[in-house]
Amino acid sequence: MQYPINAIFQTLQGEGVYVGVPSIFIRLQGCPVGCQWCDTKYTWNKLSHKEISWESIPLKISNNNSWGLADTTEILDTITNLGWTAKHVVITGGEPCLYDLRPLSIALQATGLTCQIETSGTHAILCSMETWVTVSPKIKKNKNHSLLHQALKRADEIKHPVGRQRDIDALVNCIKTITDEKKRIILLQPINHITSAIQLCIKTCIQKNWRLSIQTHKYINIP
Repeated sequence: MQYPINAIFQTLQGEGVYVGVPSIFIRLQGCPVGCQWCDTKYTWNKLSHKEISWESIPLKISNNNSWGLADTTEILDTITNLGWTAKHVVITGGEPCLYDLRPLSIALQATGLTCQIETSGTHAILCSMETWVTVSPKIKKNKNHSLLHQALKRADEIKHPVGRQRDIDALVNCIKTITDEKKRIILLQPINHITSAIQLCIKTCIQKNWRLSIQTHKYINIP
């Protein structure tokens, strides 16, 4: 299977449970959800005339909507040839769950790497059982792409973007629909570092014993 990839690079995970962990990011092209605050809008549309060679993707020095196709072997060879030392891989987007991620996640883990998927939860999650799934639930953000219960149940980590109280209220109602015994980590992430959102998230995390997720990569200026 070939995947449309916008970028592949090594950095630190900047948010969520794995914050600070050296990570290889694989950013896939394509997302139909269209969140207003999205900071990777250049990944939304997979335009045919923006396709470039896979060999050019690791060399990109700016964020843009060009993308290249690669299969699991080409991805693994690139990671090896570039000599990257990170042992954690983050598959993100765009919306990575537009694609069947089982071949990629299984192949990565077979080499000793751990995998994480960052998804909106609007598409069925197809990945290895061991993959850590981070769902940033898009609740009523797009009438054509609703949050799937399957995605919510598969989540290991629910990292919810928050701008105001109604976002927290929506998350509380969403969590009530999960009836299994699985232990999920709940994080609140203030949108765009807005002061009022940060204060609201801190207050709510203390009240509910949830966690705060700050996009630290934006503060320390790394990809």
